[in-house]
Amino acid sequence: MSKIRSNKQINGTFGSLWVNGEKWMDIESFEAKVTINFEDVNMSEDLATHKKMTGWSGEGSMTVKKVYSRGANLMANAVKTGVLPDINLVGKLADPDAFGAERVDIREVTFNEFMLMKFEQKTNMTEELPFNFADYDPIDLISA
Repeated sequence: MSKIRSNKQINGTFGSLWVNGEKWMDIESFEAKVTINFEDVNMSEDLATHKKMTGWSGEGSMTVKKVYSRGANLMANAVKTGVLPDINLVGKLADPDAFGAERVDIREVTFNEFMLMKFEQKTNMTEELPFNFADYDPIDLISA
């Protein structure tokens, strides 16, 4: 196996996020992950505990620089009326010096919380928006 050059490690600075088709330029960090749910399965004459997949759940978090009221703009009215918006995320990570780019479409997004207001003296503010999702499709993946 040949040596991988260090400049091929992808740099998160080249990450982008679109929320309902709008590119958010104030993204500080973004993460979305899938957790696989398993149930234990025991087989006769076998001391091992085997696993059977029973489903999955998607969750993530984004941190935005406090430039706009991102969470409140999306969710404040929805929470009070009980009518949640359809939210779709598309994340992209495309370092021009890496081996390729990743893109993922994340659908059926529900935000778990949002900050109405927070401040701290002499501090550049950010807002964290944790979320769950129920569907996704990888659009581009980086392969060896």
